[in-house]
Amino acid sequence: MKRLSLLTLVFAVASAVSAAGQTTAAPVAPKPAPSTAAGPAKVAVIAFQAAVGQTNEFQRNFADLQKKYDPKRQQLKTLSDEVDALTKQLQDQATPLSDADRVNKARSLDEKKKQLDRDTQDAQGDFQNDLQQLFAGLATKVGAVMTDYAEKHGYTLVLDAGSEQNATVLYAVPSTDITRAVIDAYNQKSGIPAPPAQGTAGGPPAVDAPQPQPAASH
Repeated sequence: MKRLSLLTLVFAVASAVSAAGQTTAAPVAPKPAPSTAAGPAKVAVIAFQAAVGQTNEFQRNFADLQKKYDPKRQQLKTLSDEVDALTKQLQDQATPLSDADRVNKARSLDEKKKQLDRDTQDAQGDFQNDLQQLFAGLATKVGAVMTDYAEKHGYTLVLDAGSEQNATVLYAVPSTDITRAVIDAYNQKSGIPAPPAQGTAGGPPAVDAPQPQPAASH
């Protein structure tokens, strides 16, 4: 039986954020344009998913979410170590086991493997659900800031350039990208400072939200 990796509580972050981003691609309904004389369109692009993920608020809340799952991650590690120890005992030719011991250890190993797979999948599901709720709630607020920013700067259309799977922007000059500006505007409005940099030792690897990607040219 192929066991799931111990770090599967963290590996799904990108896919979970992506799924949440797709469900919140249009977080704020467009407001009717004011009745003004027709003029040249002013278009902006934004990597919306990345904008949400790179706000100070998301980074802070995501770090808190990881801490919430640290006890479960440790439980899975302990169970994984037990599975490894039993596997080595059954494979160790230098220490013969009686038939009864071998049967008992094999039964215990099978039970622990099943428990490890089941507990890991449950933890993955819980983590992804919490992450999607975190992202979706913040996406609505970032969308409102984006709309306000666009109105203040005279943009008549904002396109999402952050989805590589369903690209709607094939080319855009860098000056039209308002991703960083919206992130900064949201951070200023929220008043939440940037979280401290995470070290690589003594804990799970840091997982960042997807970074803004420049629109591809064809």
